[in-house]
Amino acid sequence: MKKSVTIIILFLIVVLFGGSLYYLYSKNNEDPVVYEIEKPTTRNIVKKAVATGSILPLEEVLIKPNISGVIQEVYVEGGDYVKEGDLLAKIRVIPNLNSLNEARNGINTAKITLDNEKRNYDRQQELFGKSVISRQDLERAEVTYKQALQGYNAANQRYDIVKTGSTKGLGSSANTLIRSTVAGMVLEVPVEKGNQVIESNNFNEGTTIAALADVNKMIFEGKVDESEVGKIKEGLPLEITVGAIENTTFDAVLDYIAPKGKLENGAIQFEIKGTLKKQDSTFIRAGLSANASIILGKANDVLAIKEALVQFDKETKMPFVEVASGPQQFERKDIEIGISDGLYLEIKSGISESDEIKVWNEIEEPEEENDN
Repeated sequence: MKKSVTIIILFLIVVLFGGSLYYLYSKNNEDPVVYEIEKPTTRNIVKKAVATGSILPLEEVLIKPNISGVIQEVYVEGGDYVKEGDLLAKIRVIPNLNSLNEARNGINTAKITLDNEKRNYDRQQELFGKSVISRQDLERAEVTYKQALQGYNAANQRYDIVKTGSTKGLGSSANTLIRSTVAGMVLEVPVEKGNQVIESNNFNEGTTIAALADVNKMIFEGKVDESEVGKIKEGLPLEITVGAIENTTFDAVLDYIAPKGKLENGAIQFEIKGTLKKQDSTFIRAGLSANASIILGKANDVLAIKEALVQFDKETKMPFVEVASGPQQFERKDIEIGISDGLYLEIKSGISESDEIKVWNEIEEPEEENDN
């Protein structure tokens, strides 16, 4: 029994010793881990926040009629430049039967009153000629007659306006002639000849005849996420890129940040606006989609390294890098960092341009594919 136990113990010792020798042999044959190195570079770093939106006119004016009817003529189209007072369209009035009937009755009533005052005036003139009444009585009868005549003329004008939208003596003030109220470019004319339009009043905003704007004064209108809105402020510069205009960047200034956000697609979005600086050489069409880079910080010609090379102390949270001190030998160096653009990080102190920095993620060699 003792002999069997001794044999088992010796066998286990031999197995453990053999296993240890095999492990040490395997470790000795493994290739050493090789770390790549990178050197700092001098570059410009720009810290940005990005907003999506579109290009819109600073002020867009909608021209609406003061009378309902049917478009008889349209004199402009999108892209035309107009001056204040230029004729845009003409409306043919379709009279309301009740209003037309009331206006006609008004003429009849005014005619009866006029005829009565005319007879009275003629009678007063005859009596004055016989020295029966005073001149004051005659003049009073004359005034009453002229007032009746004025009322009759006004009733006729009212009837013409109800029926046609205009009358003699109005000239360019006729409601049927739609004129520009500002100078600028016609952005769109959403109506055509034959379309019915509704007048603008206290109960209805009316039908838009044309949209006008000064295309030399354009703004970027977009939205930023709540995670970015705390980093931006009014007055920051913007770099606007328009998808339809390649290789061109437009400068702008952020001049509005909405005080209240709106929930869109599960995230809170804040509206922003930026005024574009005048571009004489490039025409920007209203409504084009665009992206705005809000410049939060900029550093030119500074020492920079990739963010992936930076490590942080677990206790102090201070940044550091590992710098080569010999072949595949590295030492820690604390650094002072500046702004980052998300890829590269500004280095203010701690290392020089000649230092070789360890790419601290272990580089794994790709496995060779086995040929079948």
